[in-house]
Amino acid sequence: MSALPTRITPSADHDRLRDAVRAWLAANTPAGWHDELKTATKERFRAFNIRQAQLLRSAGLLATHWPAEYGGGGFSFREQLIIQEELVRADFPQPRLLEISLAHIAATLIAYGSAEQRAHLSAILDGEIWCQGFSEPEAGSDLAALRTRAVRRGDVYVVNGQKVWSSYADQASWCLLLARTDSDAPKHRGLSMFMLDLDSPGVELRPTRQATGTEEFCELFLTDAEIPVAHRLGEENAGWRMAQTTLATERVFNILELQARLAVALDEIAVRARVTPAGVGRTAADDASFRQDLAARAAEVDVLGLLGQRLAQSVELTGEVGPEGSIVKLMYSETLQKLTGLALRMQGMPAMLDERREFATTWTSGHWMIDHLKSWNWTIAAGSNEIQRNIIGERVLALPREPQP
Repeated sequence: MSALPTRITPSADHDRLRDAVRAWLAANTPAGWHDELKTATKERFRAFNIRQAQLLRSAGLLATHWPAEYGGGGFSFREQLIIQEELVRADFPQPRLLEISLAHIAATLIAYGSAEQRAHLSAILDGEIWCQGFSEPEAGSDLAALRTRAVRRGDVYVVNGQKVWSSYADQASWCLLLARTDSDAPKHRGLSMFMLDLDSPGVELRPTRQATGTEEFCELFLTDAEIPVAHRLGEENAGWRMAQTTLATERVFNILELQARLAVALDEIAVRARVTPAGVGRTAADDASFRQDLAARAAEVDVLGLLGQRLAQSVELTGEVGPEGSIVKLMYSETLQKLTGLALRMQGMPAMLDERREFATTWTSGHWMIDHLKSWNWTIAAGSNEIQRNIIGERVLALPREPQP
């Protein structure tokens, strides 16, 4: 028997790579982690995430999509797909608190950061948690209409404003902040991107309690908060282009894992349907309407997988996500919503029971009521579905632009 690999590296032999990842996961997936997180405090949840991140890092699996020169795995998209498939199959708990850091923040720092700013990439690998400060109370879908202002005074910017829907901000140390630096410029051209230290004076965080009972989002209030000029990313007033890089990354990153989890959830629903009562002597699987809906969801999951792979291949060739990423984001959010809704319909009243579901783990945990409530997040996050349809119509299908008011 060959020795268990301590660090997994890219391999042209995909079967060998899969075997290596599978063997590592068999030896390192913690038993009983779901039960551990059901009663975890935010502090314990944070510690759990950092522990899992370091475990993945030791195996070379924490930042598989990063270039090797920045400490990443340097894996191709095909290799990333294999790794994500095996992580899902093994039910390995991934470090959700670091998702924004590893995806959106890293992509922005690599593309636009200075050498000093890119030092945060190493800190992220060590467990540094970031959040995003983009959306505002009156500028959610129309992000370019944001009102948070950053006024330069010597070597600092003085920032005033409010952000909402900042995921895990109360667990984070840094925030990728988008603020207006030129009020006279057209709204898309007067924005700048900053790295905000959340321990700075004038920064207040208020967790937002959701319908699920958790507090995964926060409001961020900025009152005369100071950000050093050295913490501005790129040139002043170039923030809109950077934000598009971040949002595009958000639409495509982890789609391979998300689609794989949908496929696992689909199989789980099919199995449960055979034993879930749906009347006297009948199960949900006996209902022709339920079977038709399940088949439709199965087709959507397969198509989503093909779209995700095509998009990944395009990114690998061109280095750009492009507006086609909106198609994948739109389809994933609606498929997730319909699939969790179908599972909720199958389970019926028992789905109302509070089973102390662990928070912030996956979007298809099998606690279908909570999963369905959370699925609506995806129709808003990273640009609402209405905005995605506009992008697809105008930039992919070349339809006439929507009339401006």
